[in-house]
Amino acid sequence: MRSGLMGAEAEAGAGAADAGAADAGAADAGAADAGAAGTDAADGAATGGPRGRRRRRGGWLLGTLAAVLAVSGAGYAVLAPPARDGGVQRRSDALPPQTAPVQRGDLSAGIQVDGTLGYAREHRLSASRPGVLTWVAAEGSAVERDGKLYELDGKPVRLMYGSVPSYRPMKAGDKGEDVKQLKRNLVALGYGTGLDAQDGTFTAGTATAVKRWQKTHKAPETGEVAREDIAFASGPQRVKRTDAAVGDEPGPGKPVLTVTGTERVVRVQLDAAKAGAARTGDKVSVRLPDGSTASGKVDAVGGTAGPEGGGQDGGSGSGGGGSGDRKAKVEVGVVFDDPAAVKGADQSPVSVSLTGETRTGVLSVPVNALLALAGGGFGVQVVEDGRVREVRVGLGMFGNGRVEVTGGALKEGMRVGVPTL
Repeated sequence: MRSGLMGAEAEAGAGAADAGAADAGAADAGAADAGAAGTDAADGAATGGPRGRRRRRGGWLLGTLAAVLAVSGAGYAVLAPPARDGGVQRRSDALPPQTAPVQRGDLSAGIQVDGTLGYAREHRLSASRPGVLTWVAAEGSAVERDGKLYELDGKPVRLMYGSVPSYRPMKAGDKGEDVKQLKRNLVALGYGTGLDAQDGTFTAGTATAVKRWQKTHKAPETGEVAREDIAFASGPQRVKRTDAAVGDEPGPGKPVLTVTGTERVVRVQLDAAKAGAARTGDKVSVRLPDGSTASGKVDAVGGTAGPEGGGQDGGSGSGGGGSGDRKAKVEVGVVFDDPAAVKGADQSPVSVSLTGETRTGVLSVPVNALLALAGGGFGVQVVEDGRVREVRVGLGMFGNGRVEVTGGALKEGMRVGVPTL
């Protein structure tokens, strides 16, 4: 920032030298400074640009520095109080190469981070009894309510929806949340006509509904549900990986399948130092592998930080080796507004735009519109009716290539000068 201010002051000094050289008529050949100034004046005349253009170029150097600051990390500019000069400075008839509007609206200090496209709620399904694995759902397949997950000794284990795992046989007289889950599934499948799905008691009506379900699948009509008959999960399941092959004897507690939900999600390993940029409920935009974008929100932010690669999913890192990035990381989970519309292979890389802090209803200009004023502080060039005037502004938050500006002389819709980069 200091270099930008020095550049602006140097240009202002050069402009003064030009004026002195013009008054003297460039007749004093012994004055080297005047000669140099005369050369500058001639150059300016050749290009059709008066001193004001040279002063703007010096000021825009600092605007470019500010742009670098904004890209590398959003934040606030804290400045010393500017010199008091009424807010409006020098005029010039020279127009800037292009202009941009002063806008009023919301400004976000967001950041863009890398993420991984995946599926929700990964977990393992384990065998609940001894037996030979005679069938298993294929990797990548989706299993819905009452669908087969795998078979032991030719007997299927079927998926039912619920948050409480199957941990006991269920029969007449049993009570509990698992019984309530079973009854809700029987009703949803059309077998539980007349059942109270909010009651957690295994009634005679429940037994009748179970027999109807068993008859459909050509199973013995016992009216009871064995622990190994079903597996509860939160919803439809996608088979990510088979952990046992047909013919294996996995045994109780041994994994058979690794499954996930079918909803698409994104996981981000965020530097712990940037964890404040992600808050639960914040809106995000995700650039997908096919180049399209999808909207969503932050669903969860990890409460503890650990080194990258130290999480459970060791297969989704950037490769092996022990000398990688060991910075502390926080996992951020992102869900989509329309997950069914999201396409892309599992573990595909994506780019996530986090909104971060948002300032509402503020005036903003492109960062590269900023000028370093010779008297200190910052300004912009307002272009109106074919003329240019410099207006002093105060700076607020940087974000997305723009900067919040304040100052009574600046209004929404005005055009400000920006350099051609």
